[in-house]
Amino acid sequence: MKRHFLFILFLVSTILGYSQEKQKLFVDTLDNAFDISYYMYNLHGFLPIVSPITEPAIGFGASLATVYFIPKEKIDTVKFQMPDIVALVGGLTENGTWFGGGGYIGFWKQDRIRYRGILGHGDIKLKYHGNNNQYLDKNPINFSIKSTFLLQQAMFRIFNSRFMIGGKYVYSNSKVTLFEKSDSKWIKPHEIELQNSGVGLIVEYENYDNIISPTKGLLVNLNYIQFSTALGSDVDFGKGILFMHYYTPTIKNKLISGFRVESQIATSDAPFYLKPFISLRGVPAMRSQGDIVALTETEQLLLITKRWGLVAFGGLGTTYKTGADNTFPLIWNYGGGFRYLIARRLGLRMGVDLAKSADDWGIYIFFGSSLIK
Repeated sequence: MKRHFLFILFLVSTILGYSQEKQKLFVDTLDNAFDISYYMYNLHGFLPIVSPITEPAIGFGASLATVYFIPKEKIDTVKFQMPDIVALVGGLTENGTWFGGGGYIGFWKQDRIRYRGILGHGDIKLKYHGNNNQYLDKNPINFSIKSTFLLQQAMFRIFNSRFMIGGKYVYSNSKVTLFEKSDSKWIKPHEIELQNSGVGLIVEYENYDNIISPTKGLLVNLNYIQFSTALGSDVDFGKGILFMHYYTPTIKNKLISGFRVESQIATSDAPFYLKPFISLRGVPAMRSQGDIVALTETEQLLLITKRWGLVAFGGLGTTYKTGADNTFPLIWNYGGGFRYLIARRLGLRMGVDLAKSADDWGIYIFFGSSLIK
């Protein structure tokens, strides 16, 4: 929900044919620049969203969504409250990947409770490069995975602090199809068709100055999920994630520095498609997997004007496989892009990045911070 809002407004204003008078609602009276602050303060009703898909692992494509915003009652002591969001979405890419589903995101009790529910189904076509396997690294397996996915998650604020604690339930029913029968020797037979069911614990600290486009503050999130046969899962395995995001104005009104550190771990019984992988711009999903992955990334935003800024970023990551002779391969990325202050009153920025890695490149469109998970 944090991305591609510029496409929403272009679609709505162009297709629905806003009058010249209504188009002024997209202009900031302070500098006469394009701005959506009014709509962010008064979100309501249905909006269509057309968004590009630019993930290198599945190719270029597009998604179409219908989103309904449920505004909160205005409270004099609260300047802005995020609306609850209901969405239906579907997408298709050039390699034949498709997906569809719906979700609900709720910010309840003046942001004391955050809820997220998602139900979806898709057929995703990917390449499996192995879990630090030298042969598969150069000869990846082409496969598709048809999966039905369900997520239920709730987080609760601890008193009036910046700490939140919560839990989640995850269910998936997945069937893997290998494009070449000879590739079956690299996949465990029981992984071809699996039902996964697990519960997790989430602990988070966040003191951002802006939850979507922070310029100052720290976010630390620790979560662990255990899949268990006692919950209906076909296999027992666990997966843990720890990540930290930090922002600071290095040069006031000129340079905003962002930093990201992340580590993931999964037990050896985790299905091959749920093993942790390095998630960096320009690195295809599932390109670099391991039982343990660790990465760091920095992003520097140079403000040219009050509206426009230039971005430079770069990162490093590595993977580790338990019980193997690891060489700790180093994965890198770098790139640049631009940001535009699209909602001045809320401090929200959008932009486009071009990223390069050793094996691929990608174009990414962001609404809000690119480091936010």
